[in-house]
Amino acid sequence: MSIKSDRWIRQMATEHHMIEPFSEQQVKQQGEQRVISFGTSSYGYDVRCANEFKIFTNINSTIVDPKNFEEGNFVDVTADVCIIPPNSFALARSVEYFRIPRDVLVICVGKSTYARCGIIVNVTPLEPEWEGHITLEFSNTTPLPAKIYANEGVAQVLFLGADEPCETSYLDRKGKYQGQRGVTLPKA
Repeated sequence: MSIKSDRWIRQMATEHHMIEPFSEQQVKQQGEQRVISFGTSSYGYDVRCANEFKIFTNINSTIVDPKNFEEGNFVDVTADVCIIPPNSFALARSVEYFRIPRDVLVICVGKSTYARCGIIVNVTPLEPEWEGHITLEFSNTTPLPAKIYANEGVAQVLFLGADEPCETSYLDRKGKYQGQRGVTLPKA
């Protein structure tokens, strides 16, 4: 496997619609306002967070069960910022819609700007031939409320190219998160 460069990312995004919408350069400012950077970087792509959030609440004192997840454990918020309570988490989605090639595996890592504030971004790998909006999970590890900014960079995706296409892709397996749009909760 080899990591793919900015040139490869631009080519795949423009010719094969791998990332939509796509920013060819890294954006650090919008108009007069500085933003947490997003867009193409040297060996990756910095994704943005949309303004749709699901903030976890334990108001019902339920158990978090990935096989039987209670949608009522979340408060839906649409806003330019999301305030995550102390020691809690929120779900969001990427602004960008991805179409992953069959010979590529994508790893998502958090941006250092958030990590330095105790905010951890967790995303599972994007498998070959998966497509959809990325569901992002933000963990606030601090004892204070934490702020996430919509439409700004929150995580970086790294594209790992294989020497040959995989035998069975996510699409072939009919993966349960294929084509997801919006914030997607766990499915059993």
